[in-house]
Amino acid sequence: MDLGDVVLRPFVWTDEPAVAEALRDPDILRWTAGTAVIRTPGDQRAKRWLEPRIDGWARGSAVFAVADADGDQVLGSVSVRDVGRVPDQAVVAYWVSPAARGRRLAARALDAAARWAFANDGLGLHRLSLDHALVNEGSCRVATYAGFALEGTMRDYYVEPTGRRHDSHLHARLATDPVG
Repeated sequence: MDLGDVVLRPFVWTDEPAVAEALRDPDILRWTAGTAVIRTPGDQRAKRWLEPRIDGWARGSAVFAVADADGDQVLGSVSVRDVGRVPDQAVVAYWVSPAARGRRLAARALDAAARWAFANDGLGLHRLSLDHALVNEGSCRVATYAGFALEGTMRDYYVEPTGRRHDSHLHARLATDPVG
């Protein structure tokens, strides 16, 4: 998907250096990488993170690299996963490398992935949801900018890789929601 200054495309193994760099960011590790990735030695983290995302397309998850306009440099990720676990629904997630923050790339990529997931020539879904730790205010802004309405707070829902618990916001967007 071409968004002008960035594209959404599948991850490939040549993205490993950019993913390795992103996985050095404390915020990405804290909020999005997952415990299994955190416990993997640093030089193997990118491979551990990439493998299920590259293979995910075959298993019903759509994971996009958010890349520069040429498609060469990975700036972030947006995913549509758990497709169909609940009929016509999926969960979305995203991250953006530190150097690419502040340009609303995550919100724009999330919006594009949502439009694709809702489209009949995409996944034809009806509902997308996401959650984030309440203290992760940047993620709340991304969700809001991308048209995901705040539905509520889930107490002690998010667990950091360290075991620390946080209340989480639940956001969702429906295919029938007005486009912002």
